[in-house]
Amino acid sequence: MTPLVGVAVFTVITVVLALLVAFRPELTRARGGKILAFLALFILPVAASWLGFSKQMSRAESTQFCLSCHVMHDYGRSLYADDPSFVPAKHFQNRLVPRDHACYTCHTDYTMFGPISSKMRGLHHLYVEYLGAIPKPGQIKLYTPFNNRECLYCHLGARTYEEATEHHKTPDMLARIKSNQLSCMSSNCHDTIHAIDSLKDVTFWKGGQ
Repeated sequence: MTPLVGVAVFTVITVVLALLVAFRPELTRARGGKILAFLALFILPVAASWLGFSKQMSRAESTQFCLSCHVMHDYGRSLYADDPSFVPAKHFQNRLVPRDHACYTCHTDYTMFGPISSKMRGLHHLYVEYLGAIPKPGQIKLYTPFNNRECLYCHLGARTYEEATEHHKTPDMLARIKSNQLSCMSSNCHDTIHAIDSLKDVTFWKGGQ
């Protein structure tokens, strides 16, 4: 039984018991009936709501969920660009990030309340998708500039990162990157991100599809 089916079954049981108490109130006259009513009307609904919420919050971390909006289609295509200069594509295709959580891995703030703030931004995305003015793909912007912290969460301390010659073009370059004074995505560094306006000119990797 999948987690989603388990939540559905638990919810059905909760509804059935609540309806039973509602249409057979005489059951609550006995002590056991009072306990059943308390479970059916309070404990089980709260538990069912929490299980459903938890499941959907977990699902919201999936790449499939992030790309389910039409406006994100080209961003998903960019993950398969057969060009290592595309930073998301390089990470996705080489499993430097988990493919089923690729978007969430790179766009979550790695701070104490980072996952919460990321989910709140996600709720805003849903609002825009259904009730707001959806921007065109090329007009989508980050809420704040991308912080090197998100890159360093995985790369900091890795020998391939620490010893890379491109990170030592000047004596203080690596230190400036680590302190977020020099963006990883600055010009002539890793500045080709999704680049969806360029997708018409690239070929695509078929291996992961």
